[in-house]
Amino acid sequence: MSLRLSTAPHIRSHASTGRIMLNVIIALLPAACAGVYFYGVPALNVILVSCAAAVISEYVWQKLLKRPVRINDFSALLTGLILALTLPPSIPLWAAAIGSVFAIIIVKQLFGGIGDNFLNPAIAARAVLLASWPARMTTFTAATCFSGADAVASATPLAVTENYSYLQLLIGNIPGSIGETCKIAILIGFVYLVFTHTVSFRIPVFTMLSAFVFAFLFGQDPVYAVLSGGILFGAVFMATDYTTSPMAAPAQIAYAVGIGFLTMLIRSFGSYPEGVTYAVLFMNILTPLLDRYMPNKVYGHQKAKEAKKA
Repeated sequence: MSLRLSTAPHIRSHASTGRIMLNVIIALLPAACAGVYFYGVPALNVILVSCAAAVISEYVWQKLLKRPVRINDFSALLTGLILALTLPPSIPLWAAAIGSVFAIIIVKQLFGGIGDNFLNPAIAARAVLLASWPARMTTFTAATCFSGADAVASATPLAVTENYSYLQLLIGNIPGSIGETCKIAILIGFVYLVFTHTVSFRIPVFTMLSAFVFAFLFGQDPVYAVLSGGILFGAVFMATDYTTSPMAAPAQIAYAVGIGFLTMLIRSFGSYPEGVTYAVLFMNILTPLLDRYMPNKVYGHQKAKEAKKA
């Protein structure tokens, strides 16, 4: 008979880093498949190159520094996949590879590896690519649906007058990033994440609610605003990153409202039609403050005033 001695609380769980990452990858598959369906082989190539560059760069870095190789926890693969799905299908493959290497080496590994980065690696890499090659990052192609037709450059729904119906925005047969256009596929992934208890509903739901409200206050069509661009993808797959999002429920709500507000603020008054990238990064930076001033209530502990009164 073997006994384990440890301090309370005693929590048993089958969750592991690898299982959590794999759940998110599974949740991303509908969006990835939709992107490949709509944009064809170029989208598939971007996904493969981005994922491969992320995994290889993490493997090489850990080998060179003689650290344990942890590519089997799927975190590098997940970073490459998320980055790929936020890129336009027409982006050069070398740019996708540079983005993945930057995400893994600069944003993740230089800060200590998984769990120690203060920014979401994939979205930080997207911001760097956007700043470095803005023309390539904002050139989108119309969906071809594997028809064999030549890709034609086109503006996203955010950059034009409302020419797309709500149904088109839901289905995703529109110009845009590989994994951000099909909202139905993203929602399927969200349901899977909530069902498997991988993420809480709070951050995605309150992000979208606040985006809806602030879009209305800023004079936009709120339904069109939340169905266009990458706000839904960002709310479900990037804002919910364990390392860079708050832990307590009130802090998560404040974090989510901040993302929705900043996204619509940038869209309404900024020169760039999309704002979710910078909104999530800014709120990532504020996460430690939110955790500090809006912490979880510790069981058995009282506030100073309550303890003094008692």
